Amino acid sequence: MRRLALVPLLICVAFCKTPQPGSRTSSLPGHGAISIQIVPNPIVAVPVGGNTYDFPVDIVVREVGGRGVTVSRVTATVYGPAGIRLGDESWDATQIKNAGYPTNLPGNGELRYHFVPRKFVPDDRLFGNVQVQLRVDAYDETATPTSATTTVSVTR
Repeated sequence: MRRLALVPLLICVAFCKTPQPGSRTSSLPGHGAISIQIVPNPIVAVPVGGNTYDFPVDIVVREVGGRGVTVSRVTATVYGPAGIRLGDESWDATQIKNAGYPTNLPGNGELRYHFVPRKFVPDDRLFGNVQVQLRVDAYDETATPTSATTTVSVTR
C-alpha cells in the first residue's frame, strides 16, 4: 500500500521540476529591466555527423525599463523527460565580449546574441521531450539586478 501512495508523490515531484513555458522577468520598479525572445522557437537541432548536433539560436535581449543595463550572464539549462536536468552551459560577460558581442544595452535598446552550442545526443528520441530554459542576467547603473527567463522546446 505504501508503494501505491508513493507513485502520486513522485509524479507531483516530476511535474514540479519541469520548466514552465513562457517568459518571466525579474526586476524592480524604476530600474533597468529586460525581456528576451528566442529565435527560432523551437530551437532546431542541425546534425553535423553521427550523434553530434549544432543548436543555433539567437537570443534577443530588450531593455524595457527605460534605463541602460549591462548583461552579465547568459545561461542555457536543458531538461529532459519528467524535468530531469540533462546539462547546462553558461556564458559570462567576458565570454560574450570575446565572441564579439556587446554587453551594454541602452535604455529601450535591443541586443541580439547568436550562439551555436555543439552537443552529443545519445538518442534521437530525446528531441520530442527536451526543453531548454534560457536565462539572461543583467544589472543597471545602480547595480540593481534584473533577469529574464524563458523556456523553449528543441526539435530536429
